[in-house]
Amino acid sequence: MRVILAEDSTLLREGLMRLLLEEGHEIPAAVGDGDALVAAVRAAADAGSLPDVVCVDVRMPPTHTDEGLRAALAIRKSWPSVGVLVLSQYVEKSYASELITSGQDRIGYLLKDRVMRVEEFLEALERVGSGGVALDPEVVRQLLSRTTHSDPLQKLTAREREVLAVMAEGHNNIGIAERLFISSSAVEKHANAIFDKLGLTHTPGYNRRVQAVVTYLTN
Repeated sequence: MRVILAEDSTLLREGLMRLLLEEGHEIPAAVGDGDALVAAVRAAADAGSLPDVVCVDVRMPPTHTDEGLRAALAIRKSWPSVGVLVLSQYVEKSYASELITSGQDRIGYLLKDRVMRVEEFLEALERVGSGGVALDPEVVRQLLSRTTHSDPLQKLTAREREVLAVMAEGHNNIGIAERLFISSSAVEKHANAIFDKLGLTHTPGYNRRVQAVVTYLTN
């Protein structure tokens, strides 16, 4: 895959570059702030070689607040085919929710301690690059705890909510079955029940799994 990195810590940026190059990925650019990231993606687009994924920190110069998230959202708006994997020390709830609901797929949000777990980081990167979703379980937990108002998820059974929670982390049916120690056919049955209860019908151009996850994270 072609991956553009945006991380203001030189040590972490160099470490990620080395790791990804050793795994056979191409790194057309590695930058230290959000504006440089957008510029790098624009340059790649002009050259006809958009990256598959951008991997971006949330807090970068000059203010070290939300530059990375704003750059990620700008990229999603201008180049929706580019996957975005966000790395953060913390869960930035409002921005995380906005990013996750900004598109149908190719989105990831990991806490930085996941980067230290090399296999998990690489698996998440591959998942985002191939069109999937990869959300840190802690990100999911905190987004779900941000509100207590009545929502459509109350229609779901406890098991269906468990299935949807693991689905929100980006796992497919086989992965959900392994995590919950149930059969793949049971997962499929629960997933179909979730779609029905949330009113998610087969609509061309829309992914019901992603729609269910968005509903889960925003209610």
